[in-house]
Order: sequence, then C-alpha cells, then structure tokens
Amino acid sequence: KDADPGLTDKLRRDSLLIKTMPYEHSYPFCWRCDTALIYYARDSWFVRMTEVRDNLLKNNATVNWIPETIRDGRFGNFLENVIDWGISRERYWGTPLPIWECGCGHRHLVGSIAELRALSDDCPLDIELHKPYIDQVHLRCQQCGGRMTRVSEVIDCWFDSGSMPFAQWHYPFENKEQFEINFPADFISEALDQTRGWFYTLMALGTVLFDASPYRNVIVLGLVQDKNGQKMSKHKGNVIDPWSILNKQGADAVRWYFYTGSAPWLPSRFSEEAVSEAQRKFMGTFWNTYAFYIMYARIDDFDPTHYTLERQLLSELDRWILSRLNTLISQVDRGLDQYDITTSARAIQSFVDDLSNWYVRRSRERFWKADMNQDKINAYMTLYTVLEALTRLTAPFVPFMAESMYRNLVLSHAPYALESVHLCDFPVADKQFIDHDLEKNMADVLTVVVLGRAARNAAAIKNRQPLATLYCVAPRVLPKPYQDLIAEELNVRRVEYLDSSETLVDYRFKPQLRTLGRRFGKLIPQVTGLLAQLDGRDAMRALKSTGKIVLDLDGSSAELA
Repeated sequence: KDADPGLTDKLRRDSLLIKTMPYEHSYPFCWRCDTALIYYARDSWFVRMTEVRDNLLKNNATVNWIPETIRDGRFGNFLENVIDWGISRERYWGTPLPIWECGCGHRHLVGSIAELRALSDDCPLDIELHKPYIDQVHLRCQQCGGRMTRVSEVIDCWFDSGSMPFAQWHYPFENKEQFEINFPADFISEALDQTRGWFYTLMALGTVLFDASPYRNVIVLGLVQDKNGQKMSKHKGNVIDPWSILNKQGADAVRWYFYTGSAPWLPSRFSEEAVSEAQRKFMGTFWNTYAFYIMYARIDDFDPTHYTLERQLLSELDRWILSRLNTLISQVDRGLDQYDITTSARAIQSFVDDLSNWYVRRSRERFWKADMNQDKINAYMTLYTVLEALTRLTAPFVPFMAESMYRNLVLSHAPYALESVHLCDFPVADKQFIDHDLEKNMADVLTVVVLGRAARNAAAIKNRQPLATLYCVAPRVLPKPYQDLIAEELNVRRVEYLDSSETLVDYRFKPQLRTLGRRFGKLIPQVTGLLAQLDGRDAMRALKSTGKIVLDLDGSSAELA
C-alpha cells in the first residue's frame, strides 16, 4: 500500500497514466491490527472431505448439541456444503507435512518415527519433528534410489487441535485401552465461532479415522462482550484484564456471573459491575445465611452431631424449606444431567433467596430463645441440614466458597468426615421430605407478600402501620393458616379473597373535547357535568355490555360510544 503513490508517479512519468480517482470498494483487513491484506493464489495440499460428507452428517446427528439448533443449523449447514480441507500452510515453524518427494516424481507419506528412521540414512536418534529441523532428514527413494526431500509446507494448526482425542494418548502407538475408554468424549465446550474450527476438525478427523463423532455432547458458548455489547478486542482497548476481576471479586464470582447471566450460547456483556451484581444477589446472600447459623451456633455451643432431625416434630416452616431443598436437588441433578447449567444455577439462586429472606427471617426469634427447647433444636438442625446439602450442591458452581463453608460447617464438628466437599457425593433428593402441596401454598404466600409490600410502597404506607384488610384476587383461596401468615407478615387484621378486581376499581369519565366539541358545541359543559355524576362502575358495565353510554341532554338522549 505504501508503494501505491510511487507506482502512480512512475506511470505518470512514463505517460502511461490515463486517470486517477478515489474508488470505494470492500477490501480485506487483518482483524487484529487493521492492516490491509493481499490475497493471491498459492499451491496447497488438500484432504478430500467431500467424499465423506454423508458420514459427517450421519455422525453429527448422534451429537447432543446445546442449543440443538446448531446441529442442523449452523454446523449442519456447514457440513452439507463441506469443501475439501486445505491442510497445508507456509510457515517457518510448525508440525511438518510428512510427505517426502523425489526428483523422479515419487512421493511418500511417513506414518511414524520408526518408519522415518527405517527409510533415512541421516535421521538422528533425538530427532526434533518440527520444521525447520525435520527438513534436514532425507529418505531413500524406493523407486529410483535417489534422495528424497520433505515438502516445504507445515500442517494447518487446526489439524493438531482436531487430533487431540487420540494424540493426547499417543494412539495408535501406545495406550490403546486408555484411548478406547475415553473415546468418544462425553462433553466438550467452546465458543460459537468454533463450529467451523475446533468442532469441525474434531468431527472431520473422528469421521475419517474412526467413522464416529469424537464427542457426545457440546455446549456452544456465546462470545464475551464489553458492557456496551461490543466484542472485546485488544486494539479497541475494551478488553478487561481478568486478573483485576479475579483478584478483587474472586473466581467464584466470575463463574457465577457466567452461569446465571444468560444462556451459555448467548453473548455475555461482561463488566466488573455485572460480576458484582451476580455476587451480591447470590454469594452475598448465601454467605450471610451461613454466617447467621455459625454466629448463633457458636453462641449456643450447638453441635449438630449430638442431635437428629425428627421429621414428625418439625414446624410447617421447617418442613417447607426441607421440601424445597429436596425438590431443588432433584431439579439441579436433572438439569446438570442435561447440561442445563443456567436453569440449575438460577434455581439455586432462587432457593437461597427464599432461605434467607423467608425461612431465616421468619425463624430468627427461634434462635434467640434462651433455653435449648425442641423448637430451637429443630430450627438449628433444619438450617444445618440445608446448608450442609447446599455446600455439596453448589460445589461444582462455586468450588472455593463451598469448600470454605464445608470445612467450617462440617469438619469443625465431624473430623471423621471427608476432608473436602469435593470428595463428597453429590446430594440425592430424599422424597419423603417433598410435599408439593406445601410448596405450592407457600409459593402463593410469598407471591401475595411480595405484592402486598409493593402495594404498601406504592401508597407510601410503612409495614409497621397496621391495616384493616388485605384484598386478594386469586384463582384459589389459601387455607386459614397461610392467610394468618400473610396477615402477620403484612401487618393486616385479615385477608379477604375476591373473585374479581371489579369491586376494587372505580372509573371516572371526562369528555374528549377535540372529538365532542364539534358535536355538542355549547352543550359541552353540560356533558362534562353529567359525566362527572355517573356511577363509574355502573357506567363501565354498561359500556362493556352495550358499547355505549346514554346521557339525557335537555330531554333528549345522547349516546357516547
């Protein structure tokens, strides 16, 4: 590009220049440094992938893609239109293309170091297989006896990544049993752009060599963007140094943000503020709940190994949180089996919110009692049981936080327990604790409480001010104990259920002057007065049934639609 002005000047001096003018057109630029690129044809070695197109599609159909649209969409379409793989590159270093050629035209592809040594007179024992060292090794031509030289190209580095399933075991030269145990992989994950990169090269080599997909499940990840939705790039200056986040907020907070921020295959807008929000919503709440238990357990010198959880003695609140816990365990276990990480993590977050803002808040006075009565023991044992199970449930999500909690919560009283939460079994739901009706009723209670608090806030009436009645429009009436719980929580004397919100809504009517002015003229003040005198609810019922309101104007009727 720098030579363009000089070339133009030479053409002008040689009287060969007809005209110069700016011409706007699309042009390739390096995506890293924005330098203009020059494309020109080069000789290349190809793998004839078009011959195995049907096998590629067949093997792809066996894979569980997440999201599944990738299988038949982005990736499937790419395989249907697959072209031959240009496998060679012109580089000064890399994995060599193992083809030697002779001046007589004979070519030979070498398949192992042993074969290379057998065919060469100058191959050292400690041969370095990368270019340029490998180029010093020559072969004896089996056709003419001449000297064969390796071709100059190296192999596309994507071939190396696609070879990972067998290359990591040095198969087929050794570890045959180990390779067969681990092939195909249960699960892999990479970003969306790898549908034409690593995902493809794995599938290409797996199909050509073994006629099988080298992976069973794939989670496709969206790209990480900055907080404005722009792709992070060094030359744009919008890249966040990961160590600044890890050192300040910790690896668990970053992990939790990615788990809960969005579905894995969608773009993530990453920022310090976003990580802090995810950290506050879950990790802060979880840790505060754990700290609450630890603080009061130390005050009372409570040792959970000295007691058992007596289900028949538990309060309704205890039974509810234990039911929620075991339902959560089933949900998360099922979700992780299906590689549904986001839904599982969000379910944990919702549970911890209920644990902290409902169970612990409603149970605080039980921990404040002076004597260690049965109700207080039940509260301690219930909260301990929940927290201990949560450390194991969350261990794959927030490993450092779960480990810290487990060691203080469990090992401080049970030194015979496993020394790490990551050595423990994943929790299994105890179905005898699950009560779906109880969970449904309490979920309705929480919904009404949240709406009630919102109504108080909207009316600027603090919760400490008692009110006579809470009116609730709902498809079903909760049993009396749950109504009492709502009344106590929202500081009202009683809860009254209504079939419809009509009795809670009133209507007022005003004339639209731009429309009615032309029709009624000087009678508009009379129309306004009559509308103001209407019974709002009766008028609205008439409007809904007949589509009009009739007014009496000086003995004559006027219809308003």
